[in-house]
Parts: sequence; C-alpha cells; structure tokens
Amino acid sequence: MKALQYRTIGARPELVEVEKPAPGPSEVLLRVTAAGACHSDEFIMGASAEDYYFKPLPLTLGHEVAGVVEEVGAGVHGVEVGESVLVYGPWGCGRCYACASGEEQNCEQGMRAPGIFSDGGMAEYMIVDDARHLVPLGDLDPVQNVSLTDAGLTPYRAVKSALPRLTPGTTAVVIGSGGLGHVAIQILKALSQATVVVLDVAEDKLALAREVGADHTFVSDTDAIGSVKDLTRGLGADVVLDFVGIQPTADLAAGMVRVGGQVVVVGVASGAVRIGQTTVPLDVTGRAINWGSRTELMEVVELAKRGAITIHVEEFPLDRATEAYDRLHAGQVRGRAVIVP
Repeated sequence: MKALQYRTIGARPELVEVEKPAPGPSEVLLRVTAAGACHSDEFIMGASAEDYYFKPLPLTLGHEVAGVVEEVGAGVHGVEVGESVLVYGPWGCGRCYACASGEEQNCEQGMRAPGIFSDGGMAEYMIVDDARHLVPLGDLDPVQNVSLTDAGLTPYRAVKSALPRLTPGTTAVVIGSGGLGHVAIQILKALSQATVVVLDVAEDKLALAREVGADHTFVSDTDAIGSVKDLTRGLGADVVLDFVGIQPTADLAAGMVRVGGQVVVVGVASGAVRIGQTTVPLDVTGRAINWGSRTELMEVVELAKRGAITIHVEEFPLDRATEAYDRLHAGQVRGRAVIVP
C-alpha cells in the first residue's frame, strides 16, 4: 500500500510503498478515508537529530484520521466492519488515573499518538491499537470532518478551559486564524457571548476569520495591543488564545491580557509567556493546552453534527500529499489540508 513517510532527519516526507498491516489481538484495521496535515507534523520534521524524540524513522505521518473499519482482531468488541469512524489520537495506557478519566493525552505512561509515536494515517490502511480510540462519525463527511480530531478538539479544550472567564460583555482574542484558530472562533461563538477579536499577519486569514464569525480583526503586530485596549476601555482582553506559539505572539498575549485574565497557549513553538509579579498584569493565569480528552472529542462531533462548527479544508489526493505539506510549510493553506487516499 502507499504511505507518506518521514524517513530522514531534515528531509521532506516521501510517498513510498509499504506492506499492508494486519490487526493483531485487540487491534482494528481501518481503511483510511481522510487524514489531516498539521503544523505539528512540520514541528516533528523540523527537529534536529539531537531533539528528535518521536517514533524511530521511518514514521508514517498523520495524527488526524478518519476511516472505515476494515477488519478487527481477536477480542475486539463494540465496533462493526464497515463503520465510519474518527480516530482519537492521544493513545494512552488505558489504566492510569488520567486514562480512566478519558484524559489519555495526559497518560502517566506517556501517550503513543499515531503519526507521532507510532505509524499514522497518511496511508491507505492504518492500525488502531484499541477500539476505545474510535469515535463514530455517523453521516458526517470524513473529508470535511477528519480534522475534528485535532483542529477541532484542541481549540475546543482551549476555549472550554477559559469559559468561566468568558461571561457576556467579555473579550476573547484569537491569535492566528489558521487550521485551529478558525475553528476556535466558531467554538467561541457557539459556547459564549464574548466579543471575539482575531489577529493574523495575512489578510486572507483575517478574511477567513470574519467569514466564520470574528467580531473584529487586526493585523498581528505591536499596534494590535493598542487596538485591543481601545476596544476594551483600556482594560485588555479577558482571554487570549495563542494558536501560533512563537515569541512575538507570546509577547502580544502578555501585552494585551487584562488583570485577572487568562493566556492559553496552543501553538507548538518555542514562545513563552513569563508569568510573574512584574511580567504580566496581576492575577493572570497561563495554560498550555495538550490536545483533548475522548469525551471532549465526542462533544466536538456533536457540535459538527449540529452545524455549529465547519472546518474549511483543501483536499489533496495521497499522490500529492508532499505538495500539501509544501503549501502548509509556506503558509499557503486556507484552513486545513486533508489527504484522501
């Protein structure tokens, strides 16, 4: 079968022929119907040999996966051959306290996410380690909704964690209206009555933000701090969600959050907000989001079924998957790039 693999440190991914896998006991074989390309994949492929701590190469990419159950191994119950499903990505041990709570992304033994720590879904077929990691997709289109598993789930957890601060009359700032950010805007509008302000460096991304519900948009530069302060009577934003995660956006977040506000960092990069008595307004809290729980993915799917969130996708066949990553790397994808085997 065909698979898109990262094979050499520092190189771009390659489309190769590999052996079709067979499910062992407790495993499920999926025929992949869609797989999302993510900036996290770029982070993995950008790591040096010294900093690379993911699955030993070669690594089949793809941690956002939808598929149809093709075959089940011995002892598998609760799923049927032919069922359309999403794959919950943060695979944990299933036994520790975090996993028992559905918080497998925080597994005490460390998670084994496909496309990161095990082979993923950028292939014609994929092995899922346990049926509990499958969420029914129902009648939802897998191509349009495969990215619910990360681009939907991660911003949902970020917004949900900040909801106590997002009462009517408050302001939420989203930095970065890309694959995750444009979904966060919709989640904010669905779950709160907060005013939603979006920052980005690209006008097409700001246009997308307005299209999906942003109340105000500004270019993401140092002037944005004053713009947000002007909107909020000089107070600043109640919640700032940083979907970029580089130091300039972290500095923006620190500069525009209000007293008692919250900064939520989602973007996978090296930026950091220094929280201390003299670095941010008093009583500011910070949080770094790590994916989301299994129950939260179920909630995200329900939002999609109700039409509350729609992920904008650009579709690529598997034969053009390397092109999708080149465009993602260049910042030329509007919404989410989705690979269809």
